[in-house]
Amino acid sequence: MTKLQFKNYTYTFDKNEKKILLNFCDTLLKQMQADENFFQDVRAFTSITEKLRSNEYEIKLTKEERTKLVFRIKENLDNMKKQASKGFFIRRWFYKQAYNQFKNIFEKHFSD
Repeated sequence: MTKLQFKNYTYTFDKNEKKILLNFCDTLLKQMQADENFFQDVRAFTSITEKLRSNEYEIKLTKEERTKLVFRIKENLDNMKKQASKGFFIRRWFYKQAYNQFKNIFEKHFSD
C-alpha cells in the first residue's frame, strides 16, 4: 500500500455552495481582522474569498487554505448543532436549516 504524496485540492462548488461559503468567509474575516493573533487565518480566508468571488468553474485551494477552512467549518457545525438544540422553535428551525447546508457542503467536498 503506497501513501498518496500529493492531494488534489481542486473543488467544484455550485452557485449556492459558493454563496454560502463566501458569506461564511466574509463573516470570519470581519470577526478576525481586529485581532492580530489571527493574521495567518485572515490571509488564508482573504485568499479563499478572492477565489470564491472569481468566476472560475474549479477552485484550487492550497493545503493551508483547505486545512483552515475545514477546521472552521467543523467548529461552525459543532456550534450550530449546540444552538439548534436550545432556544425557541423559530431559532431552532433557522439553525437547523443552516446546519444542514453546512453539513452537506462538508460531507460532499471536505470529508476524507
